[in-house]
Amino acid sequence: MTKDHHHDPIDWREHGVKVIPGNSLDPNTAQTPGMDRATAINHARAGAEKIWAGTVIIHANAKTGAHHHGDLESIIYVVKGKARMRWGDHLEFTAEAGPGDFIYVPPYVPHQEINAIRDETLECVVVRSGQEPVVVNLDIEPVEKPEGVLWIDPIHR
Repeated sequence: MTKDHHHDPIDWREHGVKVIPGNSLDPNTAQTPGMDRATAINHARAGAEKIWAGTVIIHANAKTGAHHHGDLESIIYVVKGKARMRWGDHLEFTAEAGPGDFIYVPPYVPHQEINAIRDETLECVVVRSGQEPVVVNLDIEPVEKPEGVLWIDPIHR
């Protein structure tokens, strides 16, 4: 009698939890000028099917070019430093985030990350809703004075 594949025990050692050491991230991913991206979790490295995770370091007093990530959602967690986000067709909106803050970037939103501190690197963890390293670098003429936007919890107004 042949063994039904569904009743084979799963090799959890091979297909279970994976720990990826912070010193072994892969910088071989799509890049945007002004930042260094490195992959921690993807299909090739950890077997992930639906998400991508990695780190982003933005150099002191640097900013990225305007870009978007196609239909992917992104979550940015600020570990160290201060992030100034600009977004919109002319990067006309702005908000800041510091250590412990989460930033959500919806699909197709033109945005730019700025290191708001002149002499300290900005270190972030990024999680995306897909495997494709989609980075569409944009040529945008930014407005000079962006409008500040404060986040208000839509559930707990």
